[in-house]
Amino acid sequence: MTKADIVDSLANEHELSKRQAGEIVDLILDEITAALKAGDKVQLIPFGSFVVRERKARTGRNPQTGAALKIAARRVPAFSAGKGLKDAVGGPKRGAAAAKKTGAKKKK
Repeated sequence: MTKADIVDSLANEHELSKRQAGEIVDLILDEITAALKAGDKVQLIPFGSFVVRERKARTGRNPQTGAALKIAARRVPAFSAGKGLKDAVGGPKRGAAAAKKTGAKKKK
């Protein structure tokens, strides 16, 4: 699914023009970007969370020459899926709680 698909779907479902729907999607993405630039965490419960992670400087290798090179420290965006998204995509997690319901015993 692309941004254009989201705009089309939003426009059709809510009787908006594609231009209005596109502006709404752009506004949401701009707000998320601005918050991450400021170092804030963006939580969209139950969808997930966007955070900024710090990567330390490290030494890497050029795959063609094998020469060592320094990779600078940087900040990178990361997404962590929420429970609602995980359940929608993969179904509920089968763990200890599910084992109790089915009467299965946990191995020690």
